[in-house]
Amino acid sequence: MVLMPRKVKYRKSQKRKMRGLATVGNKIHFGEYGIKTLENGLIRSNHIEACRLVVSRKLKGTGKLWINIFPHKPVSKKPAETRMGKGKGDLDHWVAEVHRGKVLFEISGVPEDYARGIFRLVSFKLPVKTKFVSRMDQ
Repeated sequence: MVLMPRKVKYRKSQKRKMRGLATVGNKIHFGEYGIKTLENGLIRSNHIEACRLVVSRKLKGTGKLWINIFPHKPVSKKPAETRMGKGKGDLDHWVAEVHRGKVLFEISGVPEDYARGIFRLVSFKLPVKTKFVSRMDQ
């Protein structure tokens, strides 16, 4: 299952600078525990799916997971060994832009030490540095 939008206004988008802090989504809203980014970056749809699989396997039907990011941004790529020019490359994958302080995933219905262990495994799957946060810390 690859996460991607059903419909977009433009097929290809330009790269942007990833600067600044997350002003929206920087607090836990739904669950008891969460995982927060410590740096700006792009998270691919397959990273999000890998994280979802890890959590669903560890929860074994108990608890609840919330995914607070979605890959809206298309990334294009030109084929290998292609000469320069001849336009922008074809769509390769979808990414979610995340800023420092954004809560990516939230979980509830499990003890804190178990949630900490799950999010430790999740952090290995992500391309950005993260930290464990709880509702009590806010």
